[in-house]
Amino acid sequence: MKRVMTSAVVGMVMGIVVTAWAEDKFPRHPNLQKAYVSLSQATKDITAAQVANEFDMDGHAGKAKGFIAQAQGELDLAAAAANANAGRKK
Repeated sequence: MKRVMTSAVVGMVMGIVVTAWAEDKFPRHPNLQKAYVSLSQATKDITAAQVANEFDMDGHAGKAKGFIAQAQGELDLAAAAANANAGRKK
């Protein structure tokens, strides 16, 4: 029970930190910001499932987290491209 409570508190704090960080990272791109926060939440949920050891996942949970990290990197690139192309749009 103590482990569950600790995980919940850490999760809430991380959610606040990630949201604030995403607001700074994607100030002109609220949709990308929401996507980034959602992906961060998904990673947190997968980690919670791994910690709870709900069942043997044969490495698929870790693979999913890797794909999420890759998607977050693509969001970074998308924001950079949008920023670079903003001046060209007329």
